[in-house]
Amino acid sequence: MDEMTQLREFRADAPVPDRRALAPGRQRLTDAAASGRRVRRLRADWRVAAAGAAAAITVAAVLGTQLGDAAGPARSGPASTAGTLRLDDPAEVLNRAADALEKQPARPEPRDDQWIYTRTAQAASQGDQNGSSLGPATYDPASWVPYDNSAAARNGKDSDYRTARQVYRAANALPDDPAQLLAKIRTFYPTGNAAESPPEGKAQHSFRAIGLMAEAYPVAPAALARIYRAMATIPGVRVTDHLVKDAAGREAIAITRKEDGGHEQREILLDPHDFSYVGLRFVVAEDYAYTLSDGKVERQTFTFKAGQILSSEARIEAAVVDAKGEKP
Repeated sequence: MDEMTQLREFRADAPVPDRRALAPGRQRLTDAAASGRRVRRLRADWRVAAAGAAAAITVAAVLGTQLGDAAGPARSGPASTAGTLRLDDPAEVLNRAADALEKQPARPEPRDDQWIYTRTAQAASQGDQNGSSLGPATYDPASWVPYDNSAAARNGKDSDYRTARQVYRAANALPDDPAQLLAKIRTFYPTGNAAESPPEGKAQHSFRAIGLMAEAYPVAPAALARIYRAMATIPGVRVTDHLVKDAAGREAIAITRKEDGGHEQREILLDPHDFSYVGLRFVVAEDYAYTLSDGKVERQTFTFKAGQILSSEARIEAAVVDAKGEKP
């Protein structure tokens, strides 16, 4: 069975697979498809130590090719970044985004009997030692998950799983102070504490956890504004100095942080029009080579170039609806 077919079979109404049982590079993709609520994950990487992280990247690269920032369908209307927002300072970008979000009206919290509708697209490296370019993105079928998905939260094996209701309420309760907010989010999305899921450094834990909350749907605008302001204070956070492409080929702002002890960076993608969350990418941060051998096959060396995109996910649609099967 090919990887993209397998991804499509992991839907939100099925139990999330145990991450520790899966190859970390491959898991980044299964996580992306597995929780259609979408309070979901493209991120088992934090569970892997530095040496394991290199192997995880190799698994992804063996399977595919590089995804580039090639031309794709652009959003309609003028981008708010064009000529008005310089992409050279993450604090400037994220605080400007927070200012814009604070002006948006708050909507009522969804009812417990409502559903979260989402559609996503994924793309991943599927190539060879030279890592040429990635093929077209795969668009997932529409997904519906109960706003109060308590049964999945109780029965799932994904330690990062939170229902949409849990995240919405936790986000609303976050404090204004960035340091206190980050501490709360780290508690909400804890790090590992065992050899198979080792703990993260404080800054990496903060960036991973705050990304999980930023991508949740729905999150009230005022809460997301506080999240962005706190994100700007995390050590090592940067912004790419140009708009990038998400998995659907749309332009996006990339807020990035290099993974501790690794060669890749995590990129949280924001819409340049309204600063909403639109996706996540893992990108090679520096040139390097990795030799793979399991003792049974000939050793192979894989080379990676800075800027090579290992995996990418885009949220195409998200809405609160009254019934499973209903579309906005």
